[in-house]
Amino acid sequence: MIKLFVGLGNPGPEYESTRHNAGFWWIDALARELKVSLSYERSYFGLMARTTVKGETVWLLEPQTFMNASGKSVAALAKFFKIKPEEILVAHDELDIVPGQVKLKRGGSHAGHNGLRDIHAQLGSDDYWRLRIGVGHPGVKSEVIHWVLKKPSPDHREAIEASISRSLKALPELLGGDVSKATMLIHTSQPPRPKPPRPTAGSNDPTTTPPAADKP
Repeated sequence: MIKLFVGLGNPGPEYESTRHNAGFWWIDALARELKVSLSYERSYFGLMARTTVKGETVWLLEPQTFMNASGKSVAALAKFFKIKPEEILVAHDELDIVPGQVKLKRGGSHAGHNGLRDIHAQLGSDDYWRLRIGVGHPGVKSEVIHWVLKKPSPDHREAIEASISRSLKALPELLGGDVSKATMLIHTSQPPRPKPPRPTAGSNDPTTTPPAADKP
């Protein structure tokens, strides 16, 4: 089962609404779901909450070390409580996934994500779970740093928030150790298709049938 849920981001109000803080948004939503409050724990360099679910202790963590040193916080807590890498889930922003989608995976490359890079180094392992929250890609590699440190458009923010809510439906499986089912639930949960706008009276919509003309 997952014992430690980590969300990645940067501390401070100037970063609060930026794409790079999508992991923090996910942990905030999880905290509301579990009805717990995060508070700063100096020993673990982050905001932390601890609760019990069905007799098992669960930790929530938002490192306050800035993104590039996220591993310092994660490793401090994991090593003290003897939490194995495979019992850790890290929620983070993902450039290669569109807003509105979330993917779950275990292990593998950090793919250039500096938060994951430091967690790899500090844990000495890549064998932890990642919840990849789609924030989209600017289309040009040189713009990536500016992209993740800016606020998403209102439409993208809404899509990201909705994807976070849908992914939390797999929480019982994550906590219960059925990660295969959790993966299936998260990957098959797609954003709802927008409904086409309803034609208004007198519109020129070619899909509507014009009223019959009066007979002479």
